[in-house]
Amino acid sequence: MGRAAVIGDGAWGTALALCLHRNGHAVTVWGPDAETIRETRVSRENRRFLPTVVLPSEIEWTAEPAAALAGARIVVFAVPSRFAASVLARMRAAGAADAVWVSVTKGLDPEHNRTMTAMMTAALGGGVRVAAMSGPSFAEEVARGGPTAVVAASAEPGVAEEVQRWFAQAAFRVYTSDDVLGVELGGVLKNVVAIAAGACDGLGLGENAKAALVTRGLAEMMRMGVALGARAETFAGLSGVGDLMLTCYGRASRNRTLGERLGRGEPAATLLAGATPTVEGAVNCRRVAELARTHGVEMPIAEAVRDVLDGALTCGEAVERLLRREPKPEHEPARAASGQGLKGTHR
Repeated sequence: MGRAAVIGDGAWGTALALCLHRNGHAVTVWGPDAETIRETRVSRENRRFLPTVVLPSEIEWTAEPAAALAGARIVVFAVPSRFAASVLARMRAAGAADAVWVSVTKGLDPEHNRTMTAMMTAALGGGVRVAAMSGPSFAEEVARGGPTAVVAASAEPGVAEEVQRWFAQAAFRVYTSDDVLGVELGGVLKNVVAIAAGACDGLGLGENAKAALVTRGLAEMMRMGVALGARAETFAGLSGVGDLMLTCYGRASRNRTLGERLGRGEPAATLLAGATPTVEGAVNCRRVAELARTHGVEMPIAEAVRDVLDGALTCGEAVERLLRREPKPEHEPARAASGQGLKGTHR
């Protein structure tokens, strides 16, 4: 048992704080808005992001980085990718370099297209120990103690196992991996595919179409991962196909829901303007398409999602474009990493 800090008071950060608390750890959650933090502390309920879930009085809540990080042996980073740089800068000034830092954010660095673990290493210093944890895990189900399995990954010996020990319990099974790049990319890429899967629902295309879309989306994920230096088998695991299934079919998926509303004809600009909490697939689809172009990876589904969100295509036009593509073999030889990989990535 030890002291843990959770950086980010959204639904996922709150759920993981509860998970750590159940294992007997002392937990402090940091959030950026002092008034919201005060309300959560007093009401024992995260009314904005995880309503109706009762929060134990032992979990502490603060808007002060130094108070959150004081004495922490593990720091869980649960901040949306678009806010990550500014929050990491605040955390670096507050210390906790000796802790293990675990990213649970399924996004990319908005400025440099790095993974979150690479971003944390750059922001906090090369000596920091970092890991990523990902998998099929809706926050409310984890918060209520529903059975869940995820994977913790780190390139540094023993770090993934340390994260496993902090979190693992009967209802929260944690596997380990050393393919941190594959685990992080799975979390990023599946959100983009889920928007397309939701559009299938909104357009009423049927289950055949959605199954084909999700399967070809997985092929895109694997192509991108292998091209950047990840292992193909990682995408057949919890952080790949597992998370993809949940996000594409789960009714609580924000990315799938956004796609469904797009498919029904709601304007992308209107939907994105009111997107709270963050829909990471919408935030990251342009970065994914840019990576595909840079590394010569074919990702027609991701490109279609980008064009719909940019207003260049309707969902119906995107479907027509995908269906008009030249027929090809289902399986093509995977292209190995070019040697560059993803800038600054630790894998």
